[in-house]
Amino acid sequence: MPKEKYDPPDPRRMYTIMSTEEAANGKKSYWAELEISGKVRSLSTSLWTLTHLTALHIGDNSLCRIPPDIAKLQNLVYLDLSSNKIRSLPGELGNMVSLRELLLNNNQLRVLPFELGKLFQLQTLGLKGNPLAQEILNLYQEHDGTRKLLNYLLGNLSGTKLVSSEQPPPRSWIVQAEPDRARTAALFSVMCYNVLCDKYATRQLYGYCPSWALNWEYRKKSIMQEILNCSADIISLQEVETVQYYSYFLPELKEQGYESFFSPKSRARTMSDCDRKHVDGCAIFYRTEKFSLVQKHTVEFNQLAMANSEGSEAMLNRVMTKDNIGVAALLEVRKEMMEQSAGKSLHGMKKQLLLVANAHMHWDPAYSDVKLVQTVMFLSEVKNIVDKATRSLKLASISGETNAVPLVLCADLNSLPDSGVVEFLSSGGVDSTHKDFQELRYIDSLTNFNCNGKNGVSNGRITHDFKLKSAYKNVLMPYTNYTFDFKGIIDYIFYSQPTLNVLGVLGPLDPHWLHENNISGCPHPHIPSDHFSLFAQLELLFPNPSSVNGIHLPGRR
Repeated sequence: MPKEKYDPPDPRRMYTIMSTEEAANGKKSYWAELEISGKVRSLSTSLWTLTHLTALHIGDNSLCRIPPDIAKLQNLVYLDLSSNKIRSLPGELGNMVSLRELLLNNNQLRVLPFELGKLFQLQTLGLKGNPLAQEILNLYQEHDGTRKLLNYLLGNLSGTKLVSSEQPPPRSWIVQAEPDRARTAALFSVMCYNVLCDKYATRQLYGYCPSWALNWEYRKKSIMQEILNCSADIISLQEVETVQYYSYFLPELKEQGYESFFSPKSRARTMSDCDRKHVDGCAIFYRTEKFSLVQKHTVEFNQLAMANSEGSEAMLNRVMTKDNIGVAALLEVRKEMMEQSAGKSLHGMKKQLLLVANAHMHWDPAYSDVKLVQTVMFLSEVKNIVDKATRSLKLASISGETNAVPLVLCADLNSLPDSGVVEFLSSGGVDSTHKDFQELRYIDSLTNFNCNGKNGVSNGRITHDFKLKSAYKNVLMPYTNYTFDFKGIIDYIFYSQPTLNVLGVLGPLDPHWLHENNISGCPHPHIPSDHFSLFAQLELLFPNPSSVNGIHLPGRR
């Protein structure tokens, strides 16, 4: 149902008539409302070209039918069809999802098209004076009857345009590069997917989706099918409910040859066992025939904020209060995978490491500063993981080389490509005065997370040493999050250079399918999450046969 208050048109609205002189001088007129009266029996087709209209008053006429072309008036928020002789309504009326008020009183309607249930923003539905079925009237006359009736209609929409008999067409594979034949390399694939936690999949947030299609028992099958269809070697999931990780994702994917690591959001630590199981978190799955786990880490942003506030009120009041997390898995590439990719025996080739990081940043657009601070903290912790791992493996001589261990970073950053978050990741730094910090003083706190360590800010910039590149370009994926209110890129796969290259990615869902099926947002009966999964094939370039203490660190000659 709608979140915003709706003010209906004022029946006492004032109007002015343009003078001949004003028209001659080129004065422009604008009118967003139109009233047609006089016992009209039919409507001119030119009416459907007035797509700027927000209100249409055509009550008190003699109309017997409303043509499907009325759906072309996509900006209508108010439609009065009362006191006509209308016997049936076109299903296309359900595509007018901007409607807040629809008046159908005193007509000859015996049935309502199920498509009306798609009008999830409707606040007022007038049905009095129609010979409707008693079942419909009883529902309509209940408390909150409009909402209940719309839910009923939407829930019974099976077999209509909302639930197309055809699944969306397969997403196309987009080749980015060819493998480097001159170098020994291993190929592996990565998936990043926000699966939409059950507790967030509500009719209040996704009113355009029927309740049965929001139900987790329905959605989880499609989610798992998408995961299995991609069959990625590494799978990074966000918004995984704790109970669903242990009861569903873990056993299902274990059967397919995956091991995994999961951590819930920080709030889980203070909850009862009953409540804790519904907290969502991040999970990393890896194919055991290709990788083995060396280390696993959880990064709690609120704990880092508290420990490094340095007197910053913004750090304590804005960052510390958010319980987002990140996880990281240090993997060893199995020798069998390297030999299979190389097509030859790699005698003398020792261990090959790969770090996979997965995070879910704060969602609220009003907290761009929190998202950016969380990202800075996460990358700093990832660097610490690299440094500590190399030291623990007795590689102290190169512990400061951030790109020594290849990094794959998957995340729902809740940030657009032009944000400070993406600028920081892709360019290696961000100014401490960046607008996304909202003029709040974080500089003293963030020096602890700079690549040069405490007090390491250089020229007012917060920096990192990873050479990261996004696997997707904006033109390849116009949106990763697709809801009625928002459509944009907020999910990413980053990889470190020069030891990793992207060979190809899974393209976007066919926009023609979305348009032809009038899909205004997801989830949808055929699309189980409000996010689209990302999937990329990467190439890991091996170094020349030289190693330090038996561990191969890509890029070292």
